[in-house]
Amino acid sequence: MDIQLAVICALTFVIHLIGTLAYAVRIAGVRTRRIAVSFALFNILVLVSRTSNSFQGPFLAKRIEENLGQGVTHGLLADFRWLLLSATIATLVGAFLIPTFQRIFSRAVLHFQVHRSIPRLLLRGFFQGGLLQLRDVASIPAAANFTQMRIGHGITPWIIFLNVSAVALWTIGVFASLYAGYLNPELRVTSSTLSSVVNGAATIMMFVFIDPHMSVMTDDVIEGKTSESQFRKAIVWLVGSRLAGTLLAQALLVPAAMAIVLVAQAM
Repeated sequence: MDIQLAVICALTFVIHLIGTLAYAVRIAGVRTRRIAVSFALFNILVLVSRTSNSFQGPFLAKRIEENLGQGVTHGLLADFRWLLLSATIATLVGAFLIPTFQRIFSRAVLHFQVHRSIPRLLLRGFFQGGLLQLRDVASIPAAANFTQMRIGHGITPWIIFLNVSAVALWTIGVFASLYAGYLNPELRVTSSTLSSVVNGAATIMMFVFIDPHMSVMTDDVIEGKTSESQFRKAIVWLVGSRLAGTLLAQALLVPAAMAIVLVAQAM
């Protein structure tokens, strides 16, 4: 792995790590009863994710252009496999960090509720002993969250299936379109624009089915209609399905790229 590929893998890792930690924000919001503040603060990390995403595509596109310019006709698929592996590893790391992150985030929410200053919150987190508190809040996922998992209690097989599908499509959206451009260089500009179609399908599934379902469940926890234990089990299932989605992306990459080539040719 060269430096250029390592940088793109690092950007992919950041994107999927933050995406996984988003589940911890819901837990923190439930525990602090500050849902709106929790998501507002999480938008800071979303900015980091979107910045990484804005660099990932151009870096990868340049790598493909260089390969085409040098007449390289093999090896690029292995690069995409590394990128998808980075997404899977990031999801695993994010899942492991959820208990610690939700505790840190809960403290950040309560601090912001009092002082109402993002700069002051960041200053406290990085320079006023905030990092030293990591040893007090560090925790690993409880084994009970896995041994007592059952489909139900607000999370259905349909939602899990949709989450796996949405994550898989969202993970390969840009990758498949760029690889399609590599398979058919004459249509690589058209192919690259079709990534929005793949990502659009994933976005529809997330925002029309999955997010509303979890939002209702979050409100049910706040109102006492659902227990926090059941809510955590639902989060475990969503994180697990997210991990499965990144693994499914490995299998869908080439078929999706070939489908994009066919669509580009037919346009």
